[in-house]
Amino acid sequence: MSEKLNSDALHALKIAFSYMPNAIEVTKYEYGDHYQAVLAHIETVKEILWLNDVDPDEVQGEINPEHTPNSSY
Repeated sequence: MSEKLNSDALHALKIAFSYMPNAIEVTKYEYGDHYQAVLAHIETVKEILWLNDVDPDEVQGEINPEHTPNSSY
């Protein structure tokens, strides 16, 4: 998929991504045998964000700025 999302779809994806667990939080203990599928889903969403010129590491601050700590640099 190389086609870019429209602005509403991209915003919806950003909101959904902000509620996804961080990959480091996804363990077999927490998610059972399904943990690899969860990691694959996270990577898929990240790829689509990158394809739409969005840095996944910046999404949380954009969607929930009041819950995001300020940078220390």
